[in-house]
Amino acid sequence: MFKKILVANRGEIALRVIRTCREIGVKTVAVYSTVDSESLHVRFADEAVCIGPAASSDSYLKMSAILSAAEITNADAIHPGYGFLAENAKFSKLCEEHGIKFIGATADMINKMGDKASARATMKAAGVPTIPGSEGIIETYEEAEKLAEDMKYPVMLKATAGGGGKGMRAVWKKENLKNAWESARQEAQAAFGNNGMYLEKLIEEPRHIEIQVVGDAYGKACHLSERDCSIQRRHQKLTEEAPSPFMTPQLRKKMGEAAIKAAEYIKYEGAGTVEFLVDKDKNFYFMEMNTRIQVEHPITEQVIDHDLIYEQIKVAAGIPISGKNYTPKLHSIECRINAEDPFNDFRPSPGKIATLHIPGGHGVRVDTHVYAGYTIPPNYDSMIAKLITTAQTREEAIAKMRRALDEFVIEGIKTTIPFHRQLMDSPDYIAGNYTTKFMEVFKILPEEDK
Repeated sequence: MFKKILVANRGEIALRVIRTCREIGVKTVAVYSTVDSESLHVRFADEAVCIGPAASSDSYLKMSAILSAAEITNADAIHPGYGFLAENAKFSKLCEEHGIKFIGATADMINKMGDKASARATMKAAGVPTIPGSEGIIETYEEAEKLAEDMKYPVMLKATAGGGGKGMRAVWKKENLKNAWESARQEAQAAFGNNGMYLEKLIEEPRHIEIQVVGDAYGKACHLSERDCSIQRRHQKLTEEAPSPFMTPQLRKKMGEAAIKAAEYIKYEGAGTVEFLVDKDKNFYFMEMNTRIQVEHPITEQVIDHDLIYEQIKVAAGIPISGKNYTPKLHSIECRINAEDPFNDFRPSPGKIATLHIPGGHGVRVDTHVYAGYTIPPNYDSMIAKLITTAQTREEAIAKMRRALDEFVIEGIKTTIPFHRQLMDSPDYIAGNYTTKFMEVFKILPEEDK
């Protein structure tokens, strides 16, 4: 087992990793930017090193600063959390070259799965169902036009280096393809420095269902069941649940086997997620693989009673997995609490938290790094907490979530708590009748009208 782990992240995920390390007797090092000096992950780590100013490019994305911090503190491993450098092949390789264990995917795994066109080709070779589409990157608009005609509209343009919905365009008819092609390429270039595009058949009325997998250094992988992440806004997840209300035992078995096949084909090590689009007829197609821990990992932890961060650390330390697949016995829901104004197009709302009351009670979990008096900086992602409820049934989990949201008080900034409270009363959500298009029709009512 490692003696000391540097956590190359911030916020709730950094605190989450530190907590597990303390429980298993491993020392931790926090890194922080100048605006994060008062963050809880800095306070609760055994050591802390300032790695630069507020801008991510000068701190949390600065590989040399993070590696220097690991070396001066004698850390023998680095946990990247999610985001920032978690899926950066160069950083994974640099850690290896410096003799520091990267608790995540190897550079080769990240390269195979990080580029969407490459990942699709890899999964096709592995025998995992993929969405019909282009064979690799499309070089010209004329090529895209011909392929779209052959595949029949609607189609989806996707940036090969994409993420977070950037560089994606749904195209319903030929007349819109040219504008979509140009705008998607421009957006992809600005966001990722790579304007490579590929084309897929658009799956209508899809569910976004992902399978949690864990693989070890001995070529073995297992799945820990699914999460339904279909409630999204502009391709950003808002709430997730496990298991999916859309799932059947037969579909879970097929998707689980496909996810294991994907992981074992690339000899995947660590915790990862194989994401699928599932159509209304329960046909599923590989979408992408996240070679890291997911934001929504707590709901999987709740329904199978496993610490996924500990699983990551054990695998990185060379401990083999049991290989057992899991079927959830409970139901868990996660609401992402963001510092955003849901009544004003979800505009970010950084600032100082004046009052904070965190809900509690049986089956309620809150992962957060904020506290009363904490100032949320405008420099990073707006998620400030994850509220998770777990119960014997989905109906009980929803009722528990309603109650916990009512108890969750954050004053001084705007948050998405009112949105989630309205979501829990939506007849379609209560019935489990939703797809990735849910937010296109869901209307958020002003506070006085709800």
